[in-house]
Amino acid sequence: MRIIYFILFNALVLHAIQIKNISSVIGVRNNQLIGYSLVVGLHKTGDGITSTFTLQSLANMLKAMNIDLNPATIVSKNVAAVVVTANLGPFARSGDKLNVTVSSIGDAKSLQGGTLLMTPLKGVDGQIYALAQGPVSIGGVSQGNTQTKSDPTTGIVYGGGLVEKGVDFDLYHKRYATLSLKESNFQNAINVQNILNNRFKSQVAVAIDSRTVRLKCPKKLSMVEFLADVENTNTDYKPNSKIIINERTGTIVAGVGIEVMPVVITQGSITIKIHEQNHVTVPSGGMGVDKNLALGLNQDEVYTKRGTTTVANVVRALQKLGATPKDTISILEAMKSAGAISAQLQVI
Repeated sequence: MRIIYFILFNALVLHAIQIKNISSVIGVRNNQLIGYSLVVGLHKTGDGITSTFTLQSLANMLKAMNIDLNPATIVSKNVAAVVVTANLGPFARSGDKLNVTVSSIGDAKSLQGGTLLMTPLKGVDGQIYALAQGPVSIGGVSQGNTQTKSDPTTGIVYGGGLVEKGVDFDLYHKRYATLSLKESNFQNAINVQNILNNRFKSQVAVAIDSRTVRLKCPKKLSMVEFLADVENTNTDYKPNSKIIINERTGTIVAGVGIEVMPVVITQGSITIKIHEQNHVTVPSGGMGVDKNLALGLNQDEVYTKRGTTTVANVVRALQKLGATPKDTISILEAMKSAGAISAQLQVI
């Protein structure tokens, strides 16, 4: 039986972070664009005759060039029907360039070496905001630890989108703005409110709820100057704790400060005992794992040397004892169910 011991201490960690890294200004955002078109110049890797919409689209294009053909008579595997998507950034202006993503919607095997034909990109209102055209770039597709060419059906046209018109948003003449925090946390909202009011020595910020902070621009500044100053102001910030688990790959991502409360968990031959204690006594001869952990004499026990027992400590110790990713994930899920971990557990 392998037993892991952890000693629990309390700790509170706040981070100083710029407001722009934890919030956004409502109204200042990307706008998604979409279009439909054809990729040509493929080397027999395009859509087959079963993709009738591709043949019809090709016939329609040729008809616009005074070449009238019946779609049923077209036999070509050098063309693929694609959906084209892009993000139109805030304050984009006519003539700006965009990267666009091209994705096959037929039975094409690959878009390698293809060229995207001119594609109108529309917003949710149905208006055209950009045009896209150009050679499709296909990068390596990751498989394990290697990069391979696997004839992917998604590519990018770098700088292939040309903005025709931007989204009008008059920020300069506004006297009020609203910050939206990326995570819902009442204390973070209050911290932003207080730091801004102290920074400008007036009531320029009011926390409306756990994510929303209403701003009032001082008379001596323009809204652009005010928001630039706001975004570069540091505030105390405590991020919401979260553990991300990918069960398919065995990947676990967690903050180093996520605490584990007292609990006893048994998984196979491993037993984890976490309990609160003022002093830690490590058996003489214990071998070091890292600055926070020490292995016991029989290599089956782990003791914390200092600090709070965290998810990171638990995962590192389990790895040292040879636990499989599946065992580690099962243990973390059991700890969450037992209430030993207060952080949000997200399985993807």
